[in-house]
Amino acid sequence: MFKDKFRLHTPGPTPIPPSVQHAMNRPMIGHRSSTCSAIIQESSKRLQPIFGTKQDVLIITGSGTSALESAVSNTVQAGDEVSVVVTGAFGDRFAKLTERFGCHVHRLDIPWGERCTPEELKSHLRQHPDVKAIFMTYCETSTGVLNPIEELARVAREETDALTIVDGVSCIGAVPMEMDAWGIDIAVTGSQKALMLPAGLAFVAVSERAWQVIENNATPRFYLDLSAYRKSLGKQTTPYTPAVSLLFGLEEVLNLIEAQGMDNVIARHRLMMEMTRAGIRALGLPLVATDEAASPTVTSVYGTNDVHVEDLRQTLSAMNVTVAGGQQHLKGQIFRIGHMGYCEPGDILAVIATLEVALKTLNVPVSLGRGVQAAEEVWARV
Repeated sequence: MFKDKFRLHTPGPTPIPPSVQHAMNRPMIGHRSSTCSAIIQESSKRLQPIFGTKQDVLIITGSGTSALESAVSNTVQAGDEVSVVVTGAFGDRFAKLTERFGCHVHRLDIPWGERCTPEELKSHLRQHPDVKAIFMTYCETSTGVLNPIEELARVAREETDALTIVDGVSCIGAVPMEMDAWGIDIAVTGSQKALMLPAGLAFVAVSERAWQVIENNATPRFYLDLSAYRKSLGKQTTPYTPAVSLLFGLEEVLNLIEAQGMDNVIARHRLMMEMTRAGIRALGLPLVATDEAASPTVTSVYGTNDVHVEDLRQTLSAMNVTVAGGQQHLKGQIFRIGHMGYCEPGDILAVIATLEVALKTLNVPVSLGRGVQAAEEVWARV
């Protein structure tokens, strides 16, 4: 096989469109040049519809976790009570971050594979009415669950005066996000997921209400001081050296999203989710998330007595298809198929077809073509 020709279907990093790769190969420019300033200013504005906000979208050179840390360090202080909705590994990461900054953390632990319901959050907040911030994850990458963020944010605003802070790293750019309309105070994402770039950029949008908290927050921070990014953006730049090549790529990513239209981007991701789930079901493999809770960007699948997850992943890799494994206590129990960003329905058919052959190779009793047919039938209904 051609070793340079493979299908990357992890939930991040995701494949890079050729036009974005080409854009990132442009000759380097000065990061304080007028050309770079124009890219920064325009990209911030063009990201606003993706976040559903009229606020500035700040661009940080760092991973998605840098954006998560900035959301914590800029808003809370040691001793503050906070709530963290934990539906998987990345909700757990938010909890660990807040603990590291000395907060008194109230965890709302939801069984992995399930989403948090508004009723569960309401009950939790009534037990902890003095929290200063509520941290939640939109798409829980570790399980393929999409939390009902609009409803959860509404409950947060009705029950408390706390800030609502959302990790959208593995879904913003692929799902509906209406930060302003939903009353979200801080939303963050990273470049290497639905935004079709390599890792290295993080994006943060902040409400006016949150800015008031940030300006009065004494927690020490330097590189991740959001006030510095806001001030620099007013001067069409960043406070510290940006990843200029990634900014070139970001320009082209925004061109691609705008050309397709955000509504069509969202519809494409939902279609790929439905195709993937139909194909997996037809092969007799159990899905982790229910249809109601499923994410349009990643599908998680349990192994079985016949299907040993790590053997299956190795077999798929030998066939030049890469999928992710499980995390924490789900390691070795599930595999995860990413379908976000530079991905379309035909790619899903290829993945399902390869999965069928891999299962056959491992002597798992499957009927070749059954999964592909089920996925095709979903696509044909569009």
